[in-house]
Amino acid sequence: MSEETTSGSTDTEPKISSGYRAYVLFMLIVVYTFNFIDRQIIGILAVPIQEELQVSDTMMAAMRGLSFALLYSTLGVPIAWMADRYSRVRIMTAALSVWSLMTMVCGMIATPVQLFFARMGVGVGEAGGVAPAYSIVSDYFPPEQRARALAVYSFGIPIGSAVGIVFGGVIATLMDWRTAFLIVGGLGLLLAPIFLLTTQEPKRGQFDKGVQPKPVGFGPVLSTLMKKKSFWFLSVGAACSSMMGYGLFAWIPAFLVRSFGDALPEFFSWAPAFLVPQGAPALLYAAYFYGFVVFVGGLIGIWMGGALADGMGSKSRANYARVPAFAFLAVAPFLILGMVSNSLMLIFFVMIIPTALSLAWLGPVLSAFQHIVPSNMRATASAIFLLINNLIGIGLGDLLLGAMSDGLASRFGEESLRYSILCGVVFYLVAAVLLLMASKHLDNDWESEA
Repeated sequence: MSEETTSGSTDTEPKISSGYRAYVLFMLIVVYTFNFIDRQIIGILAVPIQEELQVSDTMMAAMRGLSFALLYSTLGVPIAWMADRYSRVRIMTAALSVWSLMTMVCGMIATPVQLFFARMGVGVGEAGGVAPAYSIVSDYFPPEQRARALAVYSFGIPIGSAVGIVFGGVIATLMDWRTAFLIVGGLGLLLAPIFLLTTQEPKRGQFDKGVQPKPVGFGPVLSTLMKKKSFWFLSVGAACSSMMGYGLFAWIPAFLVRSFGDALPEFFSWAPAFLVPQGAPALLYAAYFYGFVVFVGGLIGIWMGGALADGMGSKSRANYARVPAFAFLAVAPFLILGMVSNSLMLIFFVMIIPTALSLAWLGPVLSAFQHIVPSNMRATASAIFLLINNLIGIGLGDLLLGAMSDGLASRFGEESLRYSILCGVVFYLVAAVLLLMASKHLDNDWESEA
């Protein structure tokens, strides 16, 4: 793949076949799916890992979330700086190889400290997997299609999370949790050369009118963002929602096992034996249960958010922030209803709704980020957003819910995770307020397309 140039684009639309554009988006989704499989599989594997390594909820959260977020967030900025200059496809290929290898290492650890550093290595690899992809999508799709294209790209989140949850539960049941890490990591290593050889590096800014500026350093990007109030409201708002998003991905399987371990087999009494062998542990039932919720709810919510933003964004750019803000407000009552219920059937159907609403922000907000900076700053600006989002979301969300669960255990016992999650609902309300504040500045911060 050749490195892209920084020359200006012409007024004629780039000649990219719709078939190849769809293929590139498909490959990016596949890579993003593996990103989230490797990132989220530890959520379902936490149950056997905690049993073997004898660690508390707080320690498990530190090994799973904080360790991953430390270098994942900080390294994303210099890697994105490179992506604004060099081949984004090559950077993503290297990132995929590193995080897949380190996922395999997670299956070879013997102590909690070793798992902490192995997860840190996964974060090092995944630091180069997302911001360059945002930039690639923006150079394959024109502005009026970007929210939907970025929403479709974000399908990798629910698909990867669901596959990671279900696959991890199945392999941990049939074999052990170590084998699950080894298999998914090995598959990622096989994907890397396919992605490199079949994905073409797009010309930077080819759908943006006017002469495209040359790459700039980190200082000018930060200076530009300091003037964009909407960027900071969007970033911190999305980070508040991610605290709960990542926290739920991490802890709902354990909540189901602890609070409904005896009821889960009866809920799946209709399932054929090849899916749920007789005497299967509660972990497998929890994997199927939450995997389906994440898959269905995630796909519906992400597509809904992107479609609404592209449709309503033409009327007012503020709608790129208003759409997810109102979605976050609607999350709270449904999540509360699901958490206070003792009916698995009710929880199953109710939880699809907050899962959908909580992920509706991806298309609108990611698209807004691509429009409030020039094309030569997109990858770096996206990485700064990811730094904020992931340090707060991944680093604190999982850890906060785990720590609250430990703190509430003396009063609520095995039900402590239920009340920990209920306390966390407030972060969705904070996210909604911040995004409504961002909507007031988007028109002024939007980069002119002329």
